[in-house]
Parts: sequence; C-alpha cells; structure tokens
Amino acid sequence: MAGISIRAADMPRDLPAVQSLCWAYRDYLLNFNPNMRKLASVFYPEDAYRALMADLPVKHARPKGIIFLAERDGVPVGCGMSHPLNGSDTEIKRVFVTDAARGSGAGKMVSQALIDQARADGYARILLDTNKEFEGARKLYEKLGFVERGPYSELPPGTEASLVFYEFIL
Repeated sequence: MAGISIRAADMPRDLPAVQSLCWAYRDYLLNFNPNMRKLASVFYPEDAYRALMADLPVKHARPKGIIFLAERDGVPVGCGMSHPLNGSDTEIKRVFVTDAARGSGAGKMVSQALIDQARADGYARILLDTNKEFEGARKLYEKLGFVERGPYSELPPGTEASLVFYEFIL
C-alpha cells in the first residue's frame, strides 16, 4: 500500500493526533445520514466523548491495549485501537480513515495490525461492531476473517438493529 505506514501510537506524544482523528470519526458519523446522526448521538454524546478522548491513553495502554496510527508521509490519516474486555477477549474500536486516505488500504493495514497485536498479546478472540450501513467496513472485516455474531455487550434500547457484531477467533 504505497505511501501508507502503520505504527503504534507513542503516548502521550501522539495523543493530539489520535484525538483529532477520533473527533473526525465522530463528525463523520454525525454527518453520514440522519439515522447515523441519531445513533452517534446515543453512543457518542459530546460530553461523554470528551471524557472518552481524555481516557484514551489509559484505556488503550500497553501491555494489553493499543492504538495504531496510519500515516502518509508522516501525516496521520487513520487510526484504530483495541482494549481488553476480559482476560481472553479484546475489542477493536474506532477504526477510521480520513477521506484523503480512503481506498489507500490504510483501514485494512490498521485492522491487520490490530489482529496481529491481539494474537501476539495472547488473546483468544477479537470482538467488534460496526454500523449495518458501512458496507465497505463490513466487507473488509469479513475478508480479514471476522464472522458475524450477536451482540456481546448491553446496548441502549433501539440501537441493536442498526449494528452488526463480529468476532475473530485467534
């Protein structure tokens, strides 16, 4: 994938870049369509998202969590992260690539790096969810070997029908 490199985020140095990408991800969700706006407002209200952004270095810290950055010529163009759910399961969150990097393979590279790291960390399973309308993301996860499954956590009422849940057995 020409011009794209993937590396583990160096905290706290890379925190502003990661937070900027995560806010861009939230904006992407809010502006995707009216249904997505409602869903993003339920899962990512601004105050709660601000707290989540402040907690990134803790929640996704080594040795069991991680944040990867995708860069093009040293400029961050995407990210993805994982954090432990328990001793055997990890969850992938907020895989996002900017408009400028869509179609470059950055999303696939970040996702593969997260899979490889989960395997190296000794997890047995990776879980994730995405919106049903994100066909590109769904195709990517299925190509990487993720299999559709039911919800793996409690959800706000009325949100389950909009989501697709996946697992990857390591």
